[in-house]
Amino acid sequence: MSKAIKLYTHGGPEVLKWEDFDPGSPGPGQVRIRHEAIGLNFIDVYHRTGLYPLPSLPVIPGLEGSGVVEDVGEQVNDVAVGDRVAYAGVPPGAYAQIRCIPAHRLVKMPGEVSFETAAAMMLKGMTARYLIRGCYPVSSGDTILIHAASGGVGSIVSQWAHDIGATVIGTVGSAEKAEKARTNGCEHPILYSQEDFVEKTREITNGKGVNVVYDSVGQATFMKSLACLKPFGTMVTFGQSSGGVPPLELGVLAAKGSLFLTRPSLMTYTEKREDLLEHAADLFDVVQRGVVKITIGQTYPLSDVSVAHRDLEGRKTTGSTILMP
Repeated sequence: MSKAIKLYTHGGPEVLKWEDFDPGSPGPGQVRIRHEAIGLNFIDVYHRTGLYPLPSLPVIPGLEGSGVVEDVGEQVNDVAVGDRVAYAGVPPGAYAQIRCIPAHRLVKMPGEVSFETAAAMMLKGMTARYLIRGCYPVSSGDTILIHAASGGVGSIVSQWAHDIGATVIGTVGSAEKAEKARTNGCEHPILYSQEDFVEKTREITNGKGVNVVYDSVGQATFMKSLACLKPFGTMVTFGQSSGGVPPLELGVLAAKGSLFLTRPSLMTYTEKREDLLEHAADLFDVVQRGVVKITIGQTYPLSDVSVAHRDLEGRKTTGSTILMP
């Protein structure tokens, strides 16, 4: 009998239960895959706590993984038994040794990309792709601000934007994380516990501000992030690790320079099969060319996922974190 993590009620990391699980046979349009590696993401915490509630409980959480196709159901043409595949996004169910999943959510992995790398990069990497190619198309000469610059998404955005020719400013929580961010192309890491990131950003840009802010922190940084933008700048809020952003008087956007504001999601940007394949292809391309290097900072057994959640929430992790089934 294979194993999986099940969530019966919302709460702390202790509600994640390691139990027997029979994935069954794939139905029409589905495949069964045996996971080789599973990605850990902050949205998993939101699902566990109920901040972003999943449609129903009990459920097997997790949105990212890589593995080998074991069986295919009827009406499946894009993948076959033995294919190396990866995915990121709904439906949940990644916290399992074996699972069934709709075939249209899978992408075939290039041979040069390992299972561990794929599980560490699919959700974060495709998020980075829509941030810098969709929400605001970063160009050479732009200046961007990314919060949590040494984290999984932040490190990929920094490398990718730096290769495009943008100047990258990033906030970090420690001197060690500042050095990691710097090696990833973040030319101006700001230690937010020691410096005011608004003042420092204005100093770096000679008072002009940045073209775009990518903010996954939420409540603690949102209003100050707006103050970092130049006129007509774009505010991208794509997470809320510090809590949700309070209701906003939209006149603030006009007062601060006719700003643009968006709250995107990977699920929308990759809902169509062709968009999913385009995001994945762009990500595989920059990784295979060495433009983006995926750093796996931590690895945990899937059975110890509660420990991984505590470390993630406690800001003890850097880069990407993977779970081994």
